[in-house]
This record gives sequence, C-alpha cells and structure tokens, in this order.
Amino acid sequence: MDDLAVTNKCSRCINSICCTYTTEALGVAPRSKADFDHLLWQVSHQGVELYKDEGEWYLMFLGRCEHLQADGGCGIYEERPQICRDYDNDWCEYDAPAEEGFELHFRNYGELLAYCKKRFKSWGKR
Repeated sequence: MDDLAVTNKCSRCINSICCTYTTEALGVAPRSKADFDHLLWQVSHQGVELYKDEGEWYLMFLGRCEHLQADGGCGIYEERPQICRDYDNDWCEYDAPAEEGFELHFRNYGELLAYCKKRFKSWGKR
C-alpha cells in the first residue's frame, strides 16, 4: 500500500473511524407510529443506530471494515470500492465526532422509545 500524503487527514487519523461503520439513508422520513415501531425493532439489534442529519434519517451499522489494517491503513487501497475513492474528508471524524452535528441520535431501543413517547402522546395506548 502506498503511504498517504502527510497533508491528507487520513494519514494522521489513528482511529480510522470512517471505516468502522456504514450508513444507509431511509429515503422517506418516518412519520407514523408504525414507522417508528419498525425502527424500534431495528435499533434493538446490536450495532444498529438511527440518526437524523440535515433533515434526512439514516440507519447506522457499526462494524469495522474487513480490510482495515492494524495501522489504520486500507488493505485493498488500490482496489478499494468506488464509494471509498469518492469519500471526501474535507470534514470528517478527525475534525469532530459526527454525532455532534446530528439533529437526533438514537443508540438503542430505550433512547428511541423515549422519543416516541414524547412525539406521540398516545404511544403505548392500543
């Protein structure tokens, strides 16, 4: 693997945080109790979180990339997927934790359930 330029933040990042999770946009913002009930099921699973950023909702799946080396480098750098090639680190977790900018962030069932009970006054009533 070629060394990254010193001017590149990736070469100074020791935690390689961007390589320890993936996100998937929900596409449609959750609105109904049924939508949030489904999200409660999803965040009940280990390594699954939910967040809202710049008005969009995302699922976050925690898990290290299998190509991340002990030194934080990429084991398949020359053949890495296009999404990795396109990644723009003008602002990244090297600058500040991403969650600092999230509008909402739910790490587990309990956090999302508390939000649901505030959002829907009739939550839990059948």
